[in-house]
Amino acid sequence: MEFIPERLTELRTAQGITRAEAARRLNMSAMGYGRYERGERTPSFQTVSYMAQVFNTSTDYLFGLSEDSHPSSITIRSSDDPDLFSLIETAKTDPSLRARLMAYAKLLGESQQDE
Repeated sequence: MEFIPERLTELRTAQGITRAEAARRLNMSAMGYGRYERGERTPSFQTVSYMAQVFNTSTDYLFGLSEDSHPSSITIRSSDDPDLFSLIETAKTDPSLRARLMAYAKLLGESQQDE
């Protein structure tokens, strides 16, 4: 597996953020982040995993194993979004609530398409 720095650049520009902002989100120096983007340095698998999480993608995409940039999983921490975390926890254990939430989400998606 080889890290593809161009994909990191694509993700950053798609989110409309600067290199400095990307570095801030990743808790690293702008210089260090720039080296990853330019391919001057190869990040560890652990760092690539963190990059994937921060940029809402997958490690497979960053390593060129997939052309799909969408993540295969999403991590939600209670400290980041307690309401969403609680909602998902409840929906995991209550199938009827889950079904109602999914139906509501579908209606919301349809109403946004109509706008």
